Amino acid sequence: MNATHLRFYTYETRKHDGISVYEWLLEHARKQGIQGGSAFRAMAGFGRHGTLHEQHFFELAGDVPVMVEFLMSEEEAQAYLALLRSEKIDLFYSRNAVQCGHVGDLA
Repeated sequence: MNATHLRFYTYETRKHDGISVYEWLLEHARKQGIQGGSAFRAMAGFGRHGTLHEQHFFELAGDVPVMVEFLMSEEEAQAYLALLRSEKIDLFYSRNAVQCGHVGDLA
Protein backbone atom coordinates (compact mmCIF):
# COMPACT_ATOMS: atom_id res chain seq x y z
CA MET A 1 0.00 0.00 0.00
CA ASN A 2 1.23 3.50 -0.78
CA ALA A 3 0.92 6.12 1.94
CA THR A 4 2.25 9.46 3.14
CA HIS A 5 4.52 9.46 6.18
CA LEU A 6 3.95 12.71 8.05
CA ARG A 7 6.28 13.47 10.96
CA PHE A 8 6.19 16.47 13.29
CA TYR A 9 8.84 17.72 15.70
CA THR A 10 7.99 19.63 18.87
CA TYR A 11 9.00 19.82 22.53
CA GLU A 12 7.39 18.08 25.46
CA THR A 13 6.49 21.31 27.25
CA ARG A 14 4.92 23.12 24.25
CA LYS A 15 1.17 23.64 24.56
CA HIS A 16 -1.72 24.43 22.23
CA ASP A 17 -5.26 24.99 23.49
CA GLY A 18 -4.08 24.12 27.00
CA ILE A 19 -2.68 20.66 26.21
CA SER A 20 0.66 19.36 25.00
CA VAL A 21 1.17 19.86 21.27
CA TYR A 22 1.89 16.16 20.79
CA GLU A 23 -1.39 15.24 22.51
CA TRP A 24 -3.25 17.82 20.43
CA LEU A 25 -1.76 16.38 17.22
CA LEU A 26 -2.77 12.84 18.13
CA GLU A 27 -6.27 13.78 19.27
CA HIS A 28 -7.09 15.87 16.20
CA ALA A 29 -5.71 13.23 13.84
CA ARG A 30 -8.01 10.70 15.51
CA LYS A 31 -10.95 13.08 15.13
CA GLN A 32 -10.16 13.42 11.41
CA GLY A 33 -10.32 9.64 11.02
CA ILE A 34 -6.59 9.02 10.59
CA GLN A 35 -6.00 5.35 11.40
CA GLY A 36 -3.15 5.78 13.88
CA GLY A 37 -0.31 7.89 15.13
CA SER A 38 2.51 7.72 17.64
CA ALA A 39 4.51 10.14 19.77
CA PHE A 40 8.12 9.41 20.71
CA ARG A 41 10.08 11.30 23.35
CA ALA A 42 13.78 11.77 22.67
CA MET A 43 16.59 11.42 25.17
CA ALA A 44 18.21 14.56 23.76
CA GLY A 45 18.12 16.75 20.68
CA PHE A 46 18.50 20.21 19.23
CA GLY A 47 16.60 22.25 16.69
CA ARG A 48 17.20 25.18 14.38
CA HIS A 49 18.36 27.43 17.22
CA GLY A 50 21.09 24.98 18.22
CA THR A 51 20.03 24.69 21.86
CA LEU A 52 20.60 21.19 23.24
CA HIS A 53 17.59 19.82 25.11
CA GLU A 54 18.22 16.83 27.36
CA GLN A 55 16.22 14.83 29.82
CA HIS A 56 17.86 14.58 33.21
CA PHE A 57 17.39 11.62 35.51
CA PHE A 58 15.32 13.42 38.15
CA GLU A 59 13.03 15.30 35.76
CA LEU A 60 9.58 13.90 35.22
CA ALA A 61 8.73 16.23 32.33
CA GLY A 62 11.52 18.16 30.68
CA ASP A 63 11.88 20.25 27.58
CA VAL A 64 12.97 17.31 25.43
CA PRO A 65 12.10 16.83 21.77
CA VAL A 66 9.02 14.85 20.84
CA MET A 67 8.39 13.35 17.41
CA VAL A 68 4.81 12.62 16.33
CA GLU A 69 4.26 10.56 13.22
CA PHE A 70 1.44 9.24 11.09
CA LEU A 71 0.95 7.05 8.02
CA MET A 72 -2.02 8.26 5.99
CA SER A 73 -3.29 8.91 2.49
CA GLU A 74 -2.03 11.96 0.64
CA GLU A 75 -5.53 13.46 0.84
CA GLU A 76 -5.57 12.99 4.62
CA ALA A 77 -2.12 14.59 4.87
CA GLN A 78 -3.28 17.64 2.91
CA ALA A 79 -6.40 18.02 5.06
CA TYR A 80 -4.42 17.58 8.29
CA LEU A 81 -1.80 20.16 7.29
CA ALA A 82 -4.61 22.57 6.35
CA LEU A 83 -6.06 22.10 9.86
CA LEU A 84 -2.68 22.89 11.44
CA ARG A 85 -2.32 26.01 9.30
CA SER A 86 -5.79 27.18 10.34
CA GLU A 87 -4.84 26.62 14.00
CA LYS A 88 -1.63 28.63 13.45
CA ILE A 89 0.55 25.97 15.09
CA ASP A 90 4.24 26.62 14.42
CA LEU A 91 5.73 23.17 13.78
CA PHE A 92 8.49 21.68 11.68
CA TYR A 93 7.45 18.59 9.73
CA SER A 94 8.70 16.14 7.16
CA ARG A 95 6.51 14.46 4.57
CA ASN A 96 7.46 11.47 2.47
CA ALA A 97 5.75 9.07 0.11
CA VAL A 98 6.23 5.54 1.45
CA GLN A 99 5.23 2.00 0.70
CA CYS A 100 3.92 0.10 3.71
CA GLY A 101 2.12 -3.07 4.62
CA HIS A 102 2.15 -5.86 7.14
CA VAL A 103 3.52 -9.36 7.35
CA GLY A 104 2.12 -12.33 9.19
CA ASP A 105 -1.37 -13.23 10.28
CA LEU A 106 -3.40 -10.43 11.85
CA ALA A 107 -5.83 -12.83 13.55
